[in-house]
Amino acid sequence: MRLSSFFVTFGTFALAGAVSLVAAFFAMQVVEDGSRTGVLNALDLEGLDWADVDANGLQLFVIGEAPNEAERFRALSVAGGVVDAARLIDQMNVVETTAIAPPKFSIEILRNDAGISLIGLLPATTDRERLLSDVQRLGGEGAVSDLLEVADFPAPDGWTDALRYAVAALRDLPRSKMTVEAGSVSIKAMSDDTESRLRLEAELVRRKPEGLRLALDLSSPRPVISPFALRFVLDADGARFNACSADTEEARRRILAAAARAGLEGKTDCTLGLGVPTSRWAEAVEMSIDALAEMGGETLTIADADITIVAVEGTPQAVFDRVVGELENNLPDVFALDAVLPQPPDTEPDQGPPEFVATLSPEGTVQLRGRLNNEIARQTADSFARAAFGSATVYTAARIDDSLPQGWSVRALAALEALSYLSNGAVTVTPDSVAISGNTGLVEAEAEIAALLAEKLGAEQTFDIDVTYQEKLDPLLGIPTPEECEAQIVEIVGDRKITFEPGSATLDASAKDIMDEIAELLKICGEIPLEIQGHTDSQGREVMNQQLSQDRAQAVLNALRDRRVLTSTFRAKGFGEDMPIADNGTEEGREANRRIEFKLIRPEPVEEQQTTLEAVEQSAGDPSAEEGTGDE
Repeated sequence: MRLSSFFVTFGTFALAGAVSLVAAFFAMQVVEDGSRTGVLNALDLEGLDWADVDANGLQLFVIGEAPNEAERFRALSVAGGVVDAARLIDQMNVVETTAIAPPKFSIEILRNDAGISLIGLLPATTDRERLLSDVQRLGGEGAVSDLLEVADFPAPDGWTDALRYAVAALRDLPRSKMTVEAGSVSIKAMSDDTESRLRLEAELVRRKPEGLRLALDLSSPRPVISPFALRFVLDADGARFNACSADTEEARRRILAAAARAGLEGKTDCTLGLGVPTSRWAEAVEMSIDALAEMGGETLTIADADITIVAVEGTPQAVFDRVVGELENNLPDVFALDAVLPQPPDTEPDQGPPEFVATLSPEGTVQLRGRLNNEIARQTADSFARAAFGSATVYTAARIDDSLPQGWSVRALAALEALSYLSNGAVTVTPDSVAISGNTGLVEAEAEIAALLAEKLGAEQTFDIDVTYQEKLDPLLGIPTPEECEAQIVEIVGDRKITFEPGSATLDASAKDIMDEIAELLKICGEIPLEIQGHTDSQGREVMNQQLSQDRAQAVLNALRDRRVLTSTFRAKGFGEDMPIADNGTEEGREANRRIEFKLIRPEPVEEQQTTLEAVEQSAGDPSAEEGTGDE
């Protein structure tokens, strides 16, 4: 009995111990999982998702790769706020930081009569004291300003060679600015004259170490050129400058470009200097070289504002007159032109009689060529032509010749007035006659021209009139009725539209062709009562649409006036969105509603009143007709 009691007691204790162990194990698992979950949740809330947690009993291991020390410490702090810090084991790593990149080392060296200044950043390996000492020796008694900073980094490749070259070059550059970087030196300096600049530039390039990038900007004071001269030769040996002067880089570029167009080959320089007579020097030289090339050579000489052109012997007189006339008209006012056409030996000094020619093309363009007495006569002829034919259609290329016979200007103006009777043609004035030929739509044009010339120049003057009447040019024949004009405008527009820039009353460039065609038709139609109607879609405010349609209609009217259409019987009217021709609910409909229309202005119908005897009798027998109704 005693033995069995012992085993019972022992078994009881053993069973209780096993149960306790199992309970402790499960309790530990619960604590371990709860601690790990709580710490992970806290880390996630703080955005520390790079950190992870592992548990071993009551110990928690914080693991992961922190981006920096601050983040690692923050992760430990967050975990320590959830569990006892004594239970935390830090097993985090910190991402290795990359090495700090060295700064860009650079020095600016400024030297003038007051001294030398050094500004910039040096590497620690550069001997700063020796640098300052070398610079001080170059500066002599001038002060050296040390504004250098030092960074604790080694010198980059090419730094030492660049710095050594810059200090050596500083000896020859008393007025300069240098920028020194690893492998490169930039120098901007001024020399005493052009010869010194070229010599210094060659020396600096020669001393440059291999592999060093060198940028040079050397200048010298511009010389005063007096007279400011240019001489260009274009002959059998080719094109060349005997002398070339320019006031700016842009002027030099334009002059050399003009010479290249004339046939100049190879590299040629043009001296930059002071003393130019006008800022439009390059413009005058450019036009003169082009004129010389058009005549085929020979020499162009410009001294200040005096231009002399000597043409090639044998140049046709008509070509010479035209080119010289164009040049005289276009040169800036300050310049004076002297043009010479050498006469071949063994010939008469004059190559044919002088003449003045005016031509009128079918398109309406007028050209004035030949010779006139003086500048006043040329300006008068130009002004008369512009008044008669339109300022935009006249091109004047007449030259001045003070040897013309007396009364030449009167004959030229009379010829221009006679030309105005033609639709197209030409008139030529010579010392002996006035000849006019061409086509006209005026039946009596030939008689009227003869009467005009006889009145202006005298009946004894010789006239040669060859004018042909053409019915198609007659403004009184073939004029369509107003109704036909209205229909023809619709045909001209067709599937096209007169368009405007979005939201404005400015005609679009695409509307030019339509407007030109309508203008030509309306010139034939004459003064018809026409209303130009503007319409819009329904988008936007009604008041704004009304104003926009009015402005667009007015813009079309103005465009017709600019095309020389008589518009005294026209009117512009905007209808806004009130008269749609399509559905404003679709884009296609809105596009159709945005339009310009041309409508005849027709008289308002007058309502006829009853004036018959029967109406009078009815009115007399009806008292209400006299007294009116009670509703009124």
